[in-house]
Amino acid sequence: MSPFIESIRIQNYKAHLLDLHQKRVNTTLTKWEAKAWLNLEQIVRNLDIQEAGLFKLRIVYDIEGNYSTRLVPYVFNKIESFELVEDNLIDYTYKYENRKALDALKKQAKATEIVIVKNNCITDSSFSNLIFKKEEEWYTPSTYLLNGVQRQNLLHEGIIKEAEITPENLEQFSHFRLINAMNPFNQGFTYPTEMLIKRKPAEEFYL
Repeated sequence: MSPFIESIRIQNYKAHLLDLHQKRVNTTLTKWEAKAWLNLEQIVRNLDIQEAGLFKLRIVYDIEGNYSTRLVPYVFNKIESFELVEDNLIDYTYKYENRKALDALKKQAKATEIVIVKNNCITDSSFSNLIFKKEEEWYTPSTYLLNGVQRQNLLHEGIIKEAEITPENLEQFSHFRLINAMNPFNQGFTYPTEMLIKRKPAEEFYL
């Protein structure tokens, strides 16, 4: 079985959304009947952070209790192009370290980043959830692949709402953003929906 990953935002020595990260870890380990548990608060407490700033803490862990950490500075990178890519078989309910299916979809696209269409519904990009602007409101697809911690947080706070978003109704939305643990609502880049170019079918990658 592939190990799992958690990517946690550390800003000015503080870990963000740690309770939601812990909940996801617990759900994952319970699902796979883990032999050991992971205490994220303790891991963060033991970090040797030398300076203030924005960092990404990447934790790779398995059901045996093994884990490794890597802390690196984080910057927001603007994406130059997007492409809708269709795959009706892809599944990423749990945050596996093995991203073979996602990487294969991205590799066959001509754009810098992909937005995955499953059963004619918009889901996620290759590394984040999505939100779309309609007038003054922001909506996230109800047909996500991974229920990310930032997505859960923004829904709980009432900042975004769920909606069924399809290639056919994309024209109702003017802009979109990528959100994940490292990219909160009020940071990162906003893109016009027109950047999502015509979708193309995915090839078969499940060999």
